[in-house]
Amino acid sequence: IVAWLPDPSHADEAGIALATRVYDRPDGNDSVSRAYMVLTEKGHKPRHRKLYTYQIDKDNDESQALLRFTEPADIKDTGLLTYNYPDKDNNQWIYLPALDRARRIAASRKGGRFVGSDLYYEDLQDREVDQDHHKILGKGKVNGVATTVLESTPVDADNSVYSKRVSWIHEKTLLPLRVDYYKAGKDKPVKRLKVRKIKKIQGFWTVVDSTVTDLKSGHKTRMVTKAIAYDQSLPDKLFSRQALSRWSA
Repeated sequence: IVAWLPDPSHADEAGIALATRVYDRPDGNDSVSRAYMVLTEKGHKPRHRKLYTYQIDKDNDESQALLRFTEPADIKDTGLLTYNYPDKDNNQWIYLPALDRARRIAASRKGGRFVGSDLYYEDLQDREVDQDHHKILGKGKVNGVATTVLESTPVDADNSVYSKRVSWIHEKTLLPLRVDYYKAGKDKPVKRLKVRKIKKIQGFWTVVDSTVTDLKSGHKTRMVTKAIAYDQSLPDKLFSRQALSRWSA
């Protein structure tokens, strides 16, 4: 449910301000988490995967993230390394044990599904505030929780697989509790993220249970964080391309 605002003044300024607060939300200098992913689709048994994620913020406004699967056997050791830059295109590399090498993800593949999930490669990257136009659409609720609805549209249409994103922001925690993703030429969202549970850990509000749904096929990807620790002084070498390929779980 959204209570649309009747042409509010300064909508762009307010939208940019909210988007900036969300982007700058405190989340520690680094983090490590243990989680599981569940893929479900009609007519098939759920597929369960276990993984670790590592993230670190750098001094120059860059950030790096590593995602590594540990179970089951058919995906074990598969990893994704992401370098996020504030002023140029991000870089991603995927390590596939069957090939025993890491390969770069081309920008043209950012709309590809990551290991068969409903997460696109783009979803696993940071997105700078100034890459989008932001506008507050009004107020809304997610499971009875009051939110501010924020529309974000790419400044450069070629810079995103999405034509726009509409986010329901919980202003107390600055977490999006729902995000609808649109593609060019579509009046309705093609994908939806819904947060099922948040928790305050080490003073940081954290999403610990969420689901992404392909609204056409009904395919779902649920992510549940079983444990997370912030500010662990993770070493830079953990986020190297060499470590991505040489990992031994």
